[in-house]
Amino acid sequence: MSAVVVLNTDNTALHTVSIKHAIRMLVREVAIVEEARDGHRIGPYPWPVVLRLIRYVKTTFLYARTPAWSKRGVLRRDHHRCAYCEGVADTVDHLLPLSRGGANNWQNTVAACTRCNNRKANRTPSEAAMALAWKPSVPTWREAYHRRN
Repeated sequence: MSAVVVLNTDNTALHTVSIKHAIRMLVREVAIVEEARDGHRIGPYPWPVVLRLIRYVKTTFLYARTPAWSKRGVLRRDHHRCAYCEGVADTVDHLLPLSRGGANNWQNTVAACTRCNNRKANRTPSEAAMALAWKPSVPTWREAYHRRN
């Protein structure tokens, strides 16, 4: 299935949905077809490429607080690069290990390769004599959860 772009009433892109979801939106009359494939129809509806919502959707609530911590978010924030050797990261390392009072949060975790994670073990980076290539920070919503194109 191809994706359909959904625009807010002010023509800002909100997200993409499946064709099936797009047709449901048209049936419920919450959106109209802004752009369609020429000569293609799905029942009484033109095959949508871009939909525009009928009513404005306020999106500021999405950005009011910081994103929730997740391993996937840490890997995306760090672009799947190890914070120690800058190789390909496949796991997350806690700067202050959980067993020593560390927490699952953005400032205490970095992406790491398995080799560096095992070498650091249950120590802090300074105890293991391993320098960080960058300092971890709380990411923006886009860095944490949106795919890079």
